[in-house]
Amino acid sequence: MFREMRRGRQLLSMQDTAAVMNRCTNGVLACLGDGDYPYAVPISYVYFNDKIYFHSAKAGHKIDAILKNSKVSFSVIDEDTVVSEKYTTYFRSVIAFGEARIAEGNERLEAFEALVEKYSGDQPEEAKHKEITGCTQAYIIAIDVEHITGKEAIEYVSVKK
Repeated sequence: MFREMRRGRQLLSMQDTAAVMNRCTNGVLACLGDGDYPYAVPISYVYFNDKIYFHSAKAGHKIDAILKNSKVSFSVIDEDTVVSEKYTTYFRSVIAFGEARIAEGNERLEAFEALVEKYSGDQPEEAKHKEITGCTQAYIIAIDVEHITGKEAIEYVSVKK
């Protein structure tokens, strides 16, 4: 169902792919928006339990698109160094495909805790707990990842050998 990467030598291992997902702090969510136009929106996220989680307002273009068609893709760019004399960039990135849904119950709580820890881990425990338990105006969205691949510039592959 999902295409194989054309340049297989540049495929990151699952361990390296997960490391990119854990290291990055933002990515682009792509879904089917109004009028069946693609809708791509930058978001902050956490990669937790092999799923992608992010928060969303309960109304708006993003949540409307997800509720209309749950199939989404999500991409992150970990590295993008311009090498002008070679007319290229040295890059490392990940793309994931999956189905988005509203997380509920313990899953919502655990994902929210993971989000808060990733972005505000240096805050006092009491403040983090208050933020998590007090936030009722946002959804936590889960992307159940069906396919995920990482890729890096051939120059990075060559250095590893």
